Amino acid sequence: MRDTFNRIVGRTRYVVFRLFLHLGGGEVAPILGVLNSAGRDAIDANGDLEVLGEALVEISQTLLQYDEYWFSAANEGDVFWDEGEAGDYVNELFTDSAQRYLSEPDYRSDSELNEPLSIPVTRNVIVMLTVAYEGEVADLETDLSNVQALKEGLKALINLHYKHRFKAIQVHFSPAQLGDELTSDQLLQYYPELIPL
Repeated sequence: MRDTFNRIVGRTRYVVFRLFLHLGGGEVAPILGVLNSAGRDAIDANGDLEVLGEALVEISQTLLQYDEYWFSAANEGDVFWDEGEAGDYVNELFTDSAQRYLSEPDYRSDSELNEPLSIPVTRNVIVMLTVAYEGEVADLETDLSNVQALKEGLKALINLHYKHRFKAIQVHFSPAQLGDELTSDQLLQYYPELIPL
C-alpha cells in the first residue's frame, strides 16, 4: 500500500542490495586477481560511479564464468523512498562487510619484495557486492540462494550499470590479501548467512 502511494505521488524508489557468494575449490585463486584489480581501479577513480560500474560488470562476468565453483550464497536488502535513509543503510552494510574476516585488502606499493614466495592455495573466496539503485529489479529483489536465480541476479547487476541506475557500488572480498586463507570453520563463523546452492 505504501509503495503504491509513493509511486502515485512520484517519489523515487531506492533499493539497497547486498549479495554474498562463496566460491570454493583449488581453481578459484584467479578470481582474487580480478577483485584486486577492480579494487585498485576503484581507489584510483576516487569513487567515480562509471568506473565502479565497469569494475562491477567485470566482476559479475567473471563470477558467471566460474559458476561451477559456487558453493553457497545469500542476499539481503531493503527499499527506501528517501535517498538519505538509503545512503545510511549503504554505509551500514559497508561497515559490516569491511569488518568481516580477511576482507581488508592492502594496496600499498611498499610490499616486501625480498620475502620468499611461498603462498598457500586459496580454496575459499567470499565476494560481497553491495549496491544501491533506483527503481525496481525483480531479479535482485528475490531469494538468490539457487543457481539460476543467482545467474539472473548477476546479469541484472550488469544491466543496471548500462542503464545508469546505480547510486552506490561497493565490493568486498575475503581473503583480500595474497597468501591469506579462509578455512571452512572461518566461513561458518564469519559468514553464517550463507545458504548452500
